[in-house]
Amino acid sequence: MNKIISVFLVLLSFSSQAKNFEQGLVINETPEILSYQERAKVANKILNHRLDNLLPQLMKESGLDMWLVINREYGEDRLFYSLVPQPTFAARRTTLLVFALKDDKVERFSVSRYSIGDIYKTRWQGGTKDQQWQRLAEIIEEFNPKKIGINVSKDWAIADGLSQGLYQKLNEFLPEKYQQRLVSSEPMVIRWMETRTKPELAIYPNIVKMARSVISEAFSTKAITPGVTTSDELSWFIRERFEELQLSPWFQPYVTIQRQGDENDPKAPFFGKSARTIMPGDLIHTDVGICYIGLCTDTQEVGYVAKNDEFEISKGFKIALAKGNQWQDLLTGSYVTGRTGNEILKVTQNKAKKEGLISSTYTHPLGFVGHAVGPTIGMWDNQGKTPIQGDWKLFPNTAYAIEGNIKAKLPEWGDQLIQIPLEQSAYFDGEKVIYLGGRQTEWHFIK
Repeated sequence: MNKIISVFLVLLSFSSQAKNFEQGLVINETPEILSYQERAKVANKILNHRLDNLLPQLMKESGLDMWLVINREYGEDRLFYSLVPQPTFAARRTTLLVFALKDDKVERFSVSRYSIGDIYKTRWQGGTKDQQWQRLAEIIEEFNPKKIGINVSKDWAIADGLSQGLYQKLNEFLPEKYQQRLVSSEPMVIRWMETRTKPELAIYPNIVKMARSVISEAFSTKAITPGVTTSDELSWFIRERFEELQLSPWFQPYVTIQRQGDENDPKAPFFGKSARTIMPGDLIHTDVGICYIGLCTDTQEVGYVAKNDEFEISKGFKIALAKGNQWQDLLTGSYVTGRTGNEILKVTQNKAKKEGLISSTYTHPLGFVGHAVGPTIGMWDNQGKTPIQGDWKLFPNTAYAIEGNIKAKLPEWGDQLIQIPLEQSAYFDGEKVIYLGGRQTEWHFIK
């Protein structure tokens, strides 16, 4: 079966698989990884679907008649790469993308020296730089838009990609009446970046499973020799394994170790140390993130390195992880369409306190970038309200890293306080949160 067709057939069974994703434990098998050529085909199908179906809806909701996305080579912003087909590595000289809403459809084209694939045919025949800007001004006059969105924002980096120099150049050639119609495209950019479409959700579970399968490899005797392997070496094993699989990390993986006898300050945001040799009896933790076909993951899981006389994880560790899963349930159960990130945080904290959990919540959106836009739900260094980002409301069809930790006393370590940091990629369908590639409910047990 054609690989592209098979990827999209996943969509047909997505709803029926949701429960399986919810109950996924340890992912041992890495899903099939496409060649770069096949990835480009899938990415472009997704892009076309977004441009044809999502963008008209968002422009209409935002009241924009026209949207300008302007980039120069070497100064491209992240939004630009969410709009152009693969393989596109850079803007060409000055790339002017124009989106014009007309009769509930969006005309899209470039006013640049080159067309960009079949998606953006150019409406300029070439010439000097000034002639390019003059042609853009002529096209704007032809469409006569009432509101023209440009990417300037005080609070959201992803919506602030228009440089000062390009903004000045635009105004230099734009008639004054159209200068007065320039508005920030911030709300629409946020919605564009945070919204996940059905074709994306069809492939997202396997992307998450790719990341989780590498953690399973790392948290095994394949990568760990107790008394020899260091936490830094394990971090690099994960990084190099991703590179072998041609998966792109968006940050350097890291590993921390908690050990019996550690003096943990209950008020410290994080327990565990790096730059240690992994020993029997250690609690290990990793944080990894990859991007594949334009979608990013963020995952944290925990493991236990058995002593010689241990053949299964002990009760205290099981209870601690169960408390971590309980915290996850309290958080995801607080997701309600229209609630702000700050409101979700407060509801979760109240529930956790009532259940006697010592928890910290610092959950963020996922998507085209790892730390994506949308409602921030707590920060590790601020468990109170987050201005602006925390005030953004929750929308359906958005993805999140369900991230945080709990602290619990471990009887096997003389009631020493340990920390269980957890993070799993999930999406909100408007009614419930579904873990895209499962979540950890059992320990990685390294024997």
